[in-house]
Amino acid sequence: MQPDEALSILKQGAAQIISEGELLAKLGLGRPLRVKLGVDPTSPDLHLGHSIILRKLRQFQDLGHQAVLIIGDFTSMIGDPSGRSATRPQLSREQVAANAETYRAQAFKVLDPARTQLVANGDWLGQMGFEEVIRLNSMVTLQQMLQREDFRNRIDEGHPIHAHEIQYPIMQGWDSVMVQADVELGGTDQLFNCLVGRDLQKHEGQPQQIVLVLPILEGLDGSMKMSKSLGNYVGLTEPPSEMFGKLMSISDELMARYYPLLLGRELDPKAHPLDAKKQLAVEIVATYHSRAAADKTLADWSARFSEKRLEDAELPQFSAEPADAVTIVVAAYAKGFSQTKSRADARRLIDQGSIQLNGEKLRDPKAIIALARGQILRLDKTHAVRIA
Repeated sequence: MQPDEALSILKQGAAQIISEGELLAKLGLGRPLRVKLGVDPTSPDLHLGHSIILRKLRQFQDLGHQAVLIIGDFTSMIGDPSGRSATRPQLSREQVAANAETYRAQAFKVLDPARTQLVANGDWLGQMGFEEVIRLNSMVTLQQMLQREDFRNRIDEGHPIHAHEIQYPIMQGWDSVMVQADVELGGTDQLFNCLVGRDLQKHEGQPQQIVLVLPILEGLDGSMKMSKSLGNYVGLTEPPSEMFGKLMSISDELMARYYPLLLGRELDPKAHPLDAKKQLAVEIVATYHSRAAADKTLADWSARFSEKRLEDAELPQFSAEPADAVTIVVAAYAKGFSQTKSRADARRLIDQGSIQLNGEKLRDPKAIIALARGQILRLDKTHAVRIA
């Protein structure tokens, strides 16, 4: 493929490239480029937000380039301050090591293992002596670090910035030097960190990497960045039914934004919202599980909600001692699904007539409910449990 054709493909979905001209020149070098992506294993799961960048990395691989996936086993003990209004809690080596194992397996749901070099930045950062750390710090200025919008906001709001947080962009930048990256990928919140990598490469006499950043995926709530800590995420290894159900619960407005980011195409404006949402959910489940799992989940969802045949559907099992309706509903969400509801949420659903027990609406939040084996408790349009 000619460099200009490859550039046209790689530009799709990118929020910013620094710079297109440099990337075009690198694509014309006639060799595989080393395309860097760093991921910090701060939690056990990758989610759909991570998949946007992983899919772009796979796109580079499909064009013949080499992915360099850096597991940030050292940087994750500090935690990336990008986009944060407060200092991240520091993780132990044991927590990071356990999370890193799951990241490696999940990343290859998208990436081609044959074209992926897997490294850990603890192999070089963890070996640095204090003299080397001082030398590394001498390559940047405090003024550079304080140009970061998130740091400036924290200063303006009177929130502390700890000295170790200022080290994070420097360490991420040094990763680029160590792997001799031609290109670095990241979310838009990573732009500053990636540019530090360019500066450090120049300082060390290396060709500067291209920075390609991609949009941030909103979570299921439609407002905050998708994050496990916020509970608004869809994990890449979640069961098909849970993945499907979460995607069916998003708003129509959010669905229109998910199409280009997750499927690489615009939503057909003529499509019925419900059908479009089903198509989105089916394609996501098929990608991270299988087409057979997606078809089965769609059929099960249709039986459960579209055709109202809940008795034929596979439902989470739930049991509880007699209690008031609000308590039962809160417990059913917590036991059957990853999402939770507060007592106020449960009371509102009951008042709205959304909660049904064997087809009968529960109207009184204070009513004492004694559940019987085999009954079906419908919680809302996309969640129901079977009484065990």
